[in-house]
Amino acid sequence: MLDEITRAVLSREEVSRYLDGTRGERGDDVRARIEAYVDELRTTQRYSIYKALKHPLYPILRKIDRIGEHVDLVKNVGRGVRVVYASNHRSHCDYLVEPLVLDDNGVRPPIIAAGNNLFGGPLGLLHRHVTGAIPIRRNTRDPVYLITLKAYVAELLRKQDFFFYPEGGRSYNGALKSPKTGLMQAALQADHPRMVLVPTAVSYDLVLEDHILAKQGVKRTQRAFTRELAEMVRYAVGYRSRAYVTFGQPIPLSGLDADSRRAVLDLTHTVMKTIGRLYKVLAPSLIAAAMRPSITRHDLEARADAILDTLRAGGANLGVSSGAEAAERAIPALEARGIVAVAKGRIRVRERNVLRYYARGLDHLLASPSRHTH
Repeated sequence: MLDEITRAVLSREEVSRYLDGTRGERGDDVRARIEAYVDELRTTQRYSIYKALKHPLYPILRKIDRIGEHVDLVKNVGRGVRVVYASNHRSHCDYLVEPLVLDDNGVRPPIIAAGNNLFGGPLGLLHRHVTGAIPIRRNTRDPVYLITLKAYVAELLRKQDFFFYPEGGRSYNGALKSPKTGLMQAALQADHPRMVLVPTAVSYDLVLEDHILAKQGVKRTQRAFTRELAEMVRYAVGYRSRAYVTFGQPIPLSGLDADSRRAVLDLTHTVMKTIGRLYKVLAPSLIAAAMRPSITRHDLEARADAILDTLRAGGANLGVSSGAEAAERAIPALEARGIVAVAKGRIRVRERNVLRYYARGLDHLLASPSRHTH
């Protein structure tokens, strides 16, 4: 016997079109695949356990100070309003840091979309049965899977809030990535009478897996999370960072046409531009953007001040007020991380790719690309 959400997915108009046997596959075969995909996507959030959970990543998370900005915009949305959160994606830590900022402020964490590489072993059981994460096959082109995913998300949104990353995955070069529209369209297909989208930006002083991401530069293959976790533990030694999670003005979604490709694309690009403006500019990224291969502290601070002037004029969300303050905060942290070296009155680049990873985090706010700075 089919459960409620499977019946709901199968009854949706966009899904039923695949069951009539006119797309080159027998209707019964397509139906079996859809039911299997729904079972794969199935997730449950057990909030009472979630709140008390000693997560396997707790030893890492305690190294990150969570700071929420404009959380009241979410808290004041109103009862009965469904909330969709769309965020940039910096780190594997995002999956817990961002929902926990909501929980810290008395807002129940939403169901969250996560790559299916996070669902192996005990961690997968926690995601599927406690935190309420949906395993997403990011690079599949199977139309039956994609239509099932969108229908499943649309049905979930009838009862629960939803959090997703329009970029699809983490940025491997540090810059904001071009967005994908699939889950945005799925949210609109829910057709909830009172639904808003909240642009959300996450920013770290230091990203835990910065060396790992910068080394790859471009994601080539999906790696098992257990392997990445082992590398993250290595780079967690001596690691300490703040994580700023900044919420934007809710955008009403009622009246937007989910079937209009242009409407979905325009909304997605508007949301990404808003996320870019919300993104907290922190000292390490600013210093990285100002760096030269070898530079005196005085000159570095002057270059950072010039970049700050540009950012300030563009309305950026600044976490530092001067080049001197940025240097005071960032240089010791970057030196301890092995990214720069300080000797004989000069700061020199040690890990160019990692430094560029941080500098590119500001590319969307600056006219001059970071690749020209060092």
